[in-house]
Amino acid sequence: MLILQPQSLSMKIGNVDLGDKPLFLAPMEDVTDASFRYVCKEFGADMMYTEFISSDGLVRDARKSLAKLVTYDYEKPIGIQIYGNIPDAMADAARMAEKASEIAGGAGADVIDINFGCPVNKIARRGAGSGMMREPDKMVEITRMVVDAVRLPVTVKTRLGWDNGSKIIVELAERLQDAGISALTVHGRTRCQMYTGEADWTLIGKIKENPRMKIPVIGNGDINSPEKAKDAFERYGVDGIMIGRATYGHPWIFREIRHYLETGEILPPMGTAERVDLAKRHLAKSVEMKGERVGVLEMRRHLSCYFKGLPDFKETRLKLVTTNEPDELYKTLDHIKERWGTVVPARNTNIYNM
Repeated sequence: MLILQPQSLSMKIGNVDLGDKPLFLAPMEDVTDASFRYVCKEFGADMMYTEFISSDGLVRDARKSLAKLVTYDYEKPIGIQIYGNIPDAMADAARMAEKASEIAGGAGADVIDINFGCPVNKIARRGAGSGMMREPDKMVEITRMVVDAVRLPVTVKTRLGWDNGSKIIVELAERLQDAGISALTVHGRTRCQMYTGEADWTLIGKIKENPRMKIPVIGNGDINSPEKAKDAFERYGVDGIMIGRATYGHPWIFREIRHYLETGEILPPMGTAERVDLAKRHLAKSVEMKGERVGVLEMRRHLSCYFKGLPDFKETRLKLVTTNEPDELYKTLDHIKERWGTVVPARNTNIYNM
C-alpha cells in the first residue's frame, strides 16, 4: 500500500509538537512505571504514557490509582491514560487526571488518553478497554464526554474491532475524530486476537487514506526492529509509531529506530557491559521512587530481560529474580559484567517481540 497524500513534517497533538515521525512508548500495566519511563526517555522516546488508570479507582480515591497520576518534568510531554465503561466516571476521572499535579503532585499531564484497547479478560469482559469495541455508540459517547470535560487534548488508543467479523475501526475512527479527539492510536489486532498472530496494518493504512481524517494516526503492533518501523511509516503513512512489548528488556529500541530513520544504518547490538550499566541506573531509579522493597520487587520483571540470550545464565537469572536486597542485586550485576562483559548478544528481533 502506498500513501500518496503529503504528510506534515511535524506531528502535533493539540499544541504538543512532537516533531517528525515521533516514537511513542505504549502504556503497559506493571511495566511502564516511572522508572521504566525514565530509561525509555533516556533512549529517545518522544512521548510516553502512564500505566492505565481505572476511572473507578480515581473516583474512589484509591491509593494505587492516585499514585499513577504522578509524572515528572523530564518525562514531558506525557499522557495520563484512563479506562472504564461508565460515562460519568470517565468524565470525572479525566478531570482528575487534568488536575494530577494538584491532586497527586508531580508535573501533571500534557494529554489525556482513553484506553479502548486493553484486551485482558478482567477489563474487556466487563465492557472496558477493548470491550468497548462491542458498544461503539457508547464508546463515542464516553469519548465526547471526556473531551467536553477537560481542556487538555484527548486521544484514544484502540484496536481493529472485537473479532474478525467486526473490524469497525475505519468508520469508528472518523466518529471518534468527530467526537473531538486530537489523535488516534490503533493496534493492528482485534480484541479476540489478544497478542497472537501478526498485527494487520492494512486497516490502519485505510484510516490514513480516508480524506476526511484530519487528526494524526499512530500505528501500533509488532514494531520490534528499525526496519519494521521504517516500513510502517513508508507503507502505511502513519504519523507516529507506538512501541509496546518490544521495549521490554530493550528500551534502547527508540535510539536504534531513530538512528535508522535518520541515517539508514543499523546500530550494533548493545553489549552486556552497557546493559549492566543501564540495569543499575534503572534499579537505582526504581528504589529511589518506590523504596527498597517495592523498588526491587518491581525491577525483577525487567532485570533478567536485559540479559536474554547470554549463555549459561540460568543460575544468575535466578538470583536476579529472587534477591530482595539492592546491594546483593548490584553485586550480581557486577558479576554479570565480569563474566559476560565482553559478550555482544546477537541482534535477534524474535526475543524482543514478547
